[in-house]
Amino acid sequence: MQKDMGEVSGEDDLYTKDGTVDYRNNPAKKAETGTWKACPFILGNECCERLAYYGMSTNLVLYFKKRLNQHSATASKNVSNWSGTCYITPLIGAFLADAYLGRYWTIACFSIIYVIGMTLLTLSASVPGLKPSSDPKEVQTAVCFVALYLIALGTGGIKPCVSSYGADQFDDADEVEKKHKSSFFNWFYFSINIGALIASSVLVWIQDNMGWGWGFGIPAVTMAIDVVSFFSGTRLYRNQKPGGSPLTRICQVVVASFRKFKVDVPGDKTSLYETTDAESAITGSRKLDHTKDLRFFDKAAVQTESDHMKGNIDQWRLCTVTQVEELKAIIRLLPIWATGIIFSAVYSQMSTMFVLQGASMDTHVGNSSFMIPPASLSIFDTLSVIFWVPIYDQLIVPISRKITGHKNGLTQLQRMGTGLFISIFAMVSAAILELFRLKYVKRHNYYELEQVPMSIFWQVPQYFLIGCAEVFTFIGQLEFFYDQAPDAMRSLCSALSLTTVALGNYLSSLLVTIVMNITTKNGKPGWIPDNLNYGHLDYFYYLLAVLSVLNLGAYLMIAKWYTYKRPVGTPR
Repeated sequence: MQKDMGEVSGEDDLYTKDGTVDYRNNPAKKAETGTWKACPFILGNECCERLAYYGMSTNLVLYFKKRLNQHSATASKNVSNWSGTCYITPLIGAFLADAYLGRYWTIACFSIIYVIGMTLLTLSASVPGLKPSSDPKEVQTAVCFVALYLIALGTGGIKPCVSSYGADQFDDADEVEKKHKSSFFNWFYFSINIGALIASSVLVWIQDNMGWGWGFGIPAVTMAIDVVSFFSGTRLYRNQKPGGSPLTRICQVVVASFRKFKVDVPGDKTSLYETTDAESAITGSRKLDHTKDLRFFDKAAVQTESDHMKGNIDQWRLCTVTQVEELKAIIRLLPIWATGIIFSAVYSQMSTMFVLQGASMDTHVGNSSFMIPPASLSIFDTLSVIFWVPIYDQLIVPISRKITGHKNGLTQLQRMGTGLFISIFAMVSAAILELFRLKYVKRHNYYELEQVPMSIFWQVPQYFLIGCAEVFTFIGQLEFFYDQAPDAMRSLCSALSLTTVALGNYLSSLLVTIVMNITTKNGKPGWIPDNLNYGHLDYFYYLLAVLSVLNLGAYLMIAKWYTYKRPVGTPR
């Protein structure tokens, strides 16, 4: 009998225990699928997609101005609208992945759409007739925008799924693999920044010196090769089954809770409704243990006589504990999600105020005649991320693990909080530099100088601090939203975390509008005039620093209240 049990146990160890399947829809074998052997294909997909995205977005405003003859304000608005769309469409891709297609087919299909968009954009920039001339035709502009919004749609299917799909390759029920999952998120973000580094250096140079056809064509070819590469790893992937519409399940819990508004929730959680099967009723999801907070929604799982009278259970009247806990998990995530908006507003300064500040400084490299474009200093943010990711993974984690005893060194919430703390110093650093720049202007009466004789490289510390904060907050956010999301909603929650980037940009624009409306009264130049020498950009940075301090305080209270998701059978 003992031998038989041992054989069964050994048979169980051959397969993953988190519900993943292989490409044939059979239970995934540990030795043949997943882990680091599957990750290069997934990391390569994200690296190539980010290379293509940043290769376009970094210089797109100049393409609109020089090729499509758009005014600066119009070009800037069109770039902002397109960039914002790229961070909203992930909600569409995530819904399709979680509900119907699964992450593999969502990435595959939307990558093909991305390649089609890149190909059309390349043709619009190089083929006679489609290529804009000195007076571009409406059809030429239309083809360009159709291509760009096809790319935005393609991004929507790739961006929310790739990080989750990579994490799917590590079994949550295996402690060894679970440790590697945390490292995966570090190297995932590292691959993003490798793509961004190549784009902001090599591709931008190619666009400026060899033409837009080459500048758009190279990332198009790269993405096409990547699609082939992604398909070639099919046999190695572990796949989570799509669990049906997550929005429908959420609505069912809300409706069932209000229908049973007057029903009391029993003190014994075992009397709440749950399937007797080992597996959850939701495809691709493990059962979740009951939690004590947000008890109102437990009413949806309270069983009454009328629930069983007709034989078949009406899911709009009675929901499982796991389904209720899905909704609770999403509600718990929202306050943490909200604190990411201020951080994203701080991060967005790299492409706005940091560039304006740099443009008012000496852009020469040393004593040479070579001048560095102010926007190119963002390369120090990328280099900072590339520097800090291996430091965090190989040095900070082992040291903090010995101190805290936590398997990942820092918990996900501690990691994100550390990044929020560092971002305060990034804004203070930028404010102090601007304060010294303005004092220098006043001392030497340089008010009418377009570029004050202070090296632009004094900005490096603020870029470097932003990069360091990214490694803690953005990577921690990726891991947190994956790990704490219900199994069948992981793509949707990853997409939700990405929306903080779009909302952070919108918040930054709103703050600028409010600040200028208030500070330009009575004929004053305001904090951010066209000539920054007459303004107080340092005050704007201090405002963001104060908001970041308040945001950190709110975050600490929310993090203290937060209850981590717990699958059934997980030790307390």
